[in-house]
Amino acid sequence: MYCTVEVWNSTTEWLTNYIVCHFCDPELRSQVRSDLDGLTKRLLFFFVSIRLDATMPFGNTHNKLKMNYTAEQEYPDLSQHNNHMAKMLTPEMYANLRDKETPSGFTLDDVIQTGVDNPGHPFIMTVGCVAGDEETYEVFKELLDPVIEDRHGGYKPSDKHKTDLNAENLQGGDDLDPNYVLSSRVRTGRSIRGFCLPPHCSRGERRAIENLSIEGLSSLDGDLKGKYYALKNMTEEEQQQLIDDHFLFDKPVSPLLLASGMARDWPDGRGIWHNDNKTFLVWVNEEDHLRVISMQKGGNMREVFNRFCTGLTKIEGLFKEKGHEFMWNEHLGYVLTCPSNLGTGLRAGVHVKLPNVSKNEKFGEILKKLRLQKRGTGGVDTAAVGGVFDISNADRLGFSEVELVQMVVDGVNLLIEMEKRLEGGQSIDDLMPEQK
Repeated sequence: MYCTVEVWNSTTEWLTNYIVCHFCDPELRSQVRSDLDGLTKRLLFFFVSIRLDATMPFGNTHNKLKMNYTAEQEYPDLSQHNNHMAKMLTPEMYANLRDKETPSGFTLDDVIQTGVDNPGHPFIMTVGCVAGDEETYEVFKELLDPVIEDRHGGYKPSDKHKTDLNAENLQGGDDLDPNYVLSSRVRTGRSIRGFCLPPHCSRGERRAIENLSIEGLSSLDGDLKGKYYALKNMTEEEQQQLIDDHFLFDKPVSPLLLASGMARDWPDGRGIWHNDNKTFLVWVNEEDHLRVISMQKGGNMREVFNRFCTGLTKIEGLFKEKGHEFMWNEHLGYVLTCPSNLGTGLRAGVHVKLPNVSKNEKFGEILKKLRLQKRGTGGVDTAAVGGVFDISNADRLGFSEVELVQMVVDGVNLLIEMEKRLEGGQSIDDLMPEQK
C-alpha cells in the first residue's frame, strides 16, 4: 500500500504543478493549488476505501478499537485446539491480516471466531472458520488458502474446479440393493451473489433472500411443484416432526453454528420449501442461503441425482431471470459459508445396513480408500442403530458432481457385496479396494 500511495502522491503533485503553471492566472495559483491538493486527498481516501485488499479500520468501529492493542495482545490462545484454522494461523499472519476487512466489513476475527470458541474434538479435525461474504476468500486468502489446501487434500491456490451436473454421465446407480439401502439423498448449497453470507448478513438481507427464494421457487412446475413454509409460522411440534423425518434442518443448538453468528434472529427469515412428494427440498437461510436436497426411500440413486440436477439447474435459471446469479469462480467452484463445502458443496449419501462390515477392524480403512465417510443413523455425532450407517462422499472440491456420486454408487455396491460375503461366513480379503 505504501508504494501505491507514493506513486499516487508523485503523480498528483506533477499534475497539480502542470495545471497551475499552464492554465492558471499567476494571482490565483496559490488558491488553485490548495483546492487541487484537497481534491486529490479525498480521491486517495476513496481509492483506498474501495480496494479489496485495503486495510479499513475506519469502516468497522469494533475492529478499530482492537487496534488500541498489539497483535500479540489480541492473538487468540489456540494451544488446545484441533481445527484447520488453528493449525494454519500464525502470530505473523494474524498481525498482517487483523486490520483488513471485506467491503461489507467482515474481519479476520469474524472469520476465525467459531474456531476460537470451539477447540474441536481430539479425533475430529473441524475447519474452524467461516466466510461472511464472497470477498472473504480473497481478502483473507493468506489464511484461507492453506486451510482449503489442508482440508481438501492438497488443493492448490492455482487449481481449477470442475462442474458436471449432467446426470446422464453417471454410470449405474439405479440398482443399489434395496434390502440394504434404506434411502438415498443428494444435497448441496448455493449462495446468491451480492448478499452477505449467513454469519454476516443483516435482517433485511436475510428477508430479501427469503423473498427472492419464495418468488423463484414458486415458478417450479411438474413433479418439482411445491410450497414454502416459514419457520416462524410453524408450531414447535410441526418443526420437530419435520426434523425427525429428516426433512428440516435442526434447531440452532450447534456451538459451531452459534459462535459463527449464523443463528442470529432465529427463526426470522428461515424456512423450508418442498415439492408435494417431499422428494425435493430447499432450506432457506440456514448455514447457506440455499440448501438444495433430493431424496427418496430405497436405492435408486440415479433417480435421486437426476431430480437433483434438473431441479438445481432450473433454480439457477429462475434466479438468473430475476437478475441474481450464484457465487462461483473457476478456482473455488460454488462459494459457500464453510470452506469445507467449497467446490460442489455436494454430499451424496445413503442409509445402508452394514452390521457385519462395520465390525471389521478395517472398516475405517476401507472407507478411506473408497473416499467415503460414515455417520451414525441420525447424522453427525450419532450412533449407528441396528448397524445402519449414513455413508457419503468425503470430498467436495476438485471433483465434479458426477464423479462424487459415482464414488458413492461404486463404493456402496462394494460395501454391500462385502456385507453379503460376511453374512455367509466368507472372506472379504479379495474385495479390499485400492486407494481411489
